[in-house]
Amino acid sequence: MQNDTQNTPMTWLASCAKGLESLLADEIRHLGGEVERETHLGVIWRGDLALAYRFCLWSRLASRLLLPLQESQVDNVEELYETARNVDWPAVFPLKATFRIDFHGRTPFINNTQFGAQKIKDAIVDRFRDDTGNRPSVDKDGDIRIEAQLRKGKLFLYLNVSGESLHRRGYRLQPGKAPLKENLAAAILIRAGWPQLATQGGHLVDPMCGSGTLLMEAGMMAADIAPGLNRRKWGFESWKQHQHETWLAAVEEARQRRTAGLKAMSNRLYGFDIDAEQLNAANGNLARSALAGRIHFERRPVDQLRIQKETIEQGGLLVCNPPYGERLSELPQLAPLYQQLHDAAMGMPEWRLAVFTANVDLAKSIRRPLEKRYRLMNGKIDTQLLLFGAADERSSLPQPSMIRGPVEAFANRLKKNLKPLQKWARREAVHCYRLYDADIPEYAVAVDRYDDWLHVQEYVPPKSVDEAKAERRLLDVLAVLPEVTGVPAEQIVLKRRERQSGHKQYEKQNAEKHFFTVQEGQVKLRVNLKDYLDTGLFLDHRPTRLQIAAEAAGKRFLNLFCYTATASVHAAVAGAHCTSVDMSRTYLNWGRENFVLNGLAADAHDFVQADCLQWLKDCNERFDLIFMDPPTFSNSKRMEGVLDIQRDHVTLIRDAMRCLNPGGKLIFSTNLRRFDMDGDALKEFDIKNVSSKSVPFDFARRPNIHHCFHISYR
Repeated sequence: MQNDTQNTPMTWLASCAKGLESLLADEIRHLGGEVERETHLGVIWRGDLALAYRFCLWSRLASRLLLPLQESQVDNVEELYETARNVDWPAVFPLKATFRIDFHGRTPFINNTQFGAQKIKDAIVDRFRDDTGNRPSVDKDGDIRIEAQLRKGKLFLYLNVSGESLHRRGYRLQPGKAPLKENLAAAILIRAGWPQLATQGGHLVDPMCGSGTLLMEAGMMAADIAPGLNRRKWGFESWKQHQHETWLAAVEEARQRRTAGLKAMSNRLYGFDIDAEQLNAANGNLARSALAGRIHFERRPVDQLRIQKETIEQGGLLVCNPPYGERLSELPQLAPLYQQLHDAAMGMPEWRLAVFTANVDLAKSIRRPLEKRYRLMNGKIDTQLLLFGAADERSSLPQPSMIRGPVEAFANRLKKNLKPLQKWARREAVHCYRLYDADIPEYAVAVDRYDDWLHVQEYVPPKSVDEAKAERRLLDVLAVLPEVTGVPAEQIVLKRRERQSGHKQYEKQNAEKHFFTVQEGQVKLRVNLKDYLDTGLFLDHRPTRLQIAAEAAGKRFLNLFCYTATASVHAAVAGAHCTSVDMSRTYLNWGRENFVLNGLAADAHDFVQADCLQWLKDCNERFDLIFMDPPTFSNSKRMEGVLDIQRDHVTLIRDAMRCLNPGGKLIFSTNLRRFDMDGDALKEFDIKNVSSKSVPFDFARRPNIHHCFHISYR
């Protein structure tokens, strides 16, 4: 153990997030510490106890301050226990204090951190019992925190002097959505040069401020406020070497500096966001700090950013942490958001611009000179801080065409597809159709048009394709789609297509509701491009639905696996009585709404929530026209057993034909590309393969999109 004399320099380990080590070392030097070396764990430095207290109060970058207690080579559990037991624990903390163990690392003999922590706990308790006859208590919120690290065969034991992570300043009780840690926000500001700007009277704007972390940290820097001044609990409070008077002196000095700093502060700090909930969190955080009245939060979109002319002329920093597009569905809207950020920054052409992002490709919309970039980690997300200089001549030029480089092949193919498709769609009055379907293997997406919207589905790339390369291609696709199709980016929706199991395909993908109405033939249909995996309308079955409409007048129509009952709507408008069967209550309700949308009385028709396989076996009714489009595979919990359409289609067709009136027709369809109809097993029926006629013009490039058969009695 180290010397317990107050003024004797001691060795400390200050831990921090990856990428902040050099900044933290500079901070320690500025505080008066002697840096010994930087490591992947943080910074090892020397300083006395008074300096350690100042570090706890003033470090904006560290996560923890650790005091080394013991290190030793350990080759088995017994040696680990003995190493921990050899520490004079009664000299570290009193018997009445509770403690906890934070254990990190694994070896062949310790492969569970909970087991490792238990052995350290046993050693501490046994040492206390041997020395004092009593044992201290363990508590998850312990007064004393002991950190044990097992690295390369060595056990390192530390006293966690700071306690809970130093990024917890005490003001942020409402973190908001996807918040930055406070020490990462401080690092961004330091790298962006804010401390120097602040001392020169510069101002700061965050146009996408969220819960306000960047602004709060910037305000504390500008007002010379110690970030730890609001914290209520410290790890050293029950440490036997704690010098209460020395600590109080450090706190009093910080309070005096805060008072003077707030009085001298002339900087203006503005935070804008479109999310009212985020701004409520920001204002709540502000109210708990010493900066109330010093930061202005306002609900305002990026493209409406407004700052007083006088403030702009005085100079400052525009900094933000925009969305990265971690969720695939966010990507189409993010490209214009970054463009809006560029446009907003042009209102402050001389200001520095700092953008913290994990998606550098999106930041290409910002056409300012890029002066520096720094790699940082936001949790487990690899991110970059991009620092831009003042606007130059290129900055004010219109955004150049995005059709350049490899994506030009995709754009050209899309243009080639568009010309005949648009002509055909106008002639046939088709409002929803496919524009592109992985025509070029490198750009494996399907692009569908729904009136004035685009629905883009990314097919999951094989594992042989580099993930970063696949994402760049996807971003390129999203960048050129508005330019080629004329559909604005905010009306483009992106999803990823992959095999679904159970009823996952029925689940909502988002909490909001984004329905709108489209026209198909003589009917109106509700679609939703955002909230569900599918849109509510299978475009490749358009000819089949129109054929049903042409044949259904006066008939009893059965729609099995009906989905949103779009075929039933066509039949009902034509004059049929419809029975629609599906397992999903969500989609059956959607079907009812489609009926109401067309002036049909949904109660006059039958909507049945059931497993279609079992319902068919129990059915005693007869129908004149049956449409059946079962899933390729389903193992939903609501089903009895598992449906495999290749294996089960004979049984399924036989059960359906039992419900068909003489002279009636069963339309059987499947999207299994390699489907093989077992004609020998169904030879008593007349089976016509009409797949070529049922595939619409917009799917002609992929004629095996589905198989369709008309089945009747011989």
